[in-house]
Amino acid sequence: MMREAMLVFIGGGAGSVLRWLTGLAALRLFGPSFPFGTLAVNILGCFVMGVFYRVLPSLDSATHEARLLLMTGMLGGYTTFSAFALDAANLWMREQGTLAFVYLAASVLISMIGVGLGLIAGKWVMA
Repeated sequence: MMREAMLVFIGGGAGSVLRWLTGLAALRLFGPSFPFGTLAVNILGCFVMGVFYRVLPSLDSATHEARLLLMTGMLGGYTTFSAFALDAANLWMREQGTLAFVYLAASVLISMIGVGLGLIAGKWVMA
């Protein structure tokens, strides 16, 4: 259990640094007018999650530990959007399209409500 936690920790740290570097690069390239860094992180993270999901199980050397390091840790630190997208895709692939749609809609809507409530709470705390 401790070894697994360390793999997630190391991967998460690496993913967080990669996220920061991606954000800096996007800011330098495109400026602050649009969140290009976040968009790039989400798109790239989802692409890499899909590749890892298909490729890692087929490699002889890929183990549970590799998935923890790369998928849970690194991509989790890089973007949780990739995990969200994979969960939705898994529902879709299991032919649970309605449930996938409900998951997508609820995640986006409730997350936006959460941010709004957090902004209100933060303003209230700071008053």
